[in-house]
Amino acid sequence: MLPSRVMLVEDEPISQNLVRTILEGLEIELVGCYDNAHDIREALPHHPCDLILMDINIKGPEDGIQCARSLLEHYDIPIIFISAYNDSETLAEVMELSPYGFITKPFSAKDIEVAMGIGFKRFCVDQAAASEVPPSPTRIAITDTLLFDTETHMLYDQQAWVHLNKKQTKLIEMLVASRNRVVAYETLIQTIWPDGQVASSSLRTLVYSLRHLLPGLPIESHSKMGYLLRTVSDSEPL
Repeated sequence: MLPSRVMLVEDEPISQNLVRTILEGLEIELVGCYDNAHDIREALPHHPCDLILMDINIKGPEDGIQCARSLLEHYDIPIIFISAYNDSETLAEVMELSPYGFITKPFSAKDIEVAMGIGFKRFCVDQAAASEVPPSPTRIAITDTLLFDTETHMLYDQQAWVHLNKKQTKLIEMLVASRNRVVAYETLIQTIWPDGQVASSSLRTLVYSLRHLLPGLPIESHSKMGYLLRTVSDSEPL
């Protein structure tokens, strides 16, 4: 089992070209190739992928391990590390992140193929296990297929767990708690971004990301007021 879309973080042109050639041979789409942590963080929300190949020594103030750690705070994406270094200290840092593979340079096409095959299959198995909906009286039906568990803070679509980042989860949690009622913009912003450091468009962008992920999610925008989640349960007039 191989991923369909892969993102590469690598600062060596020779390695970049080699990985690109290998992926082409496997008919895997390379959705982006970046050489630093900042660029991949900017790109990932707009270019979703199934797996990340992450070199440890990259450009910029963050190395690949630091970059991976920050990405995993917001995304549930399998990461396979690539490095010319396999000393005990490096491996100990890598293992703290529970990666889905480690490739040592220099590598071959078979090294890449095997690592991705094993890592991506293990990730899919982990996701399947996590997607089982536990019996709970705290599940709120949003639509006929969408439900949110207020105890585990997990969203399910047709019984399959939907991975959300922390801010998406908090937004859904707040809208579910006040379902069928408008939640003010100011209330949402102050709760989701408690430090106050947020752009004026951040809430709109967050809502857009949820609508893009779940086109059937019934979030209504009420001009100059806030957002409302219209659910099939506990429905009542505004």
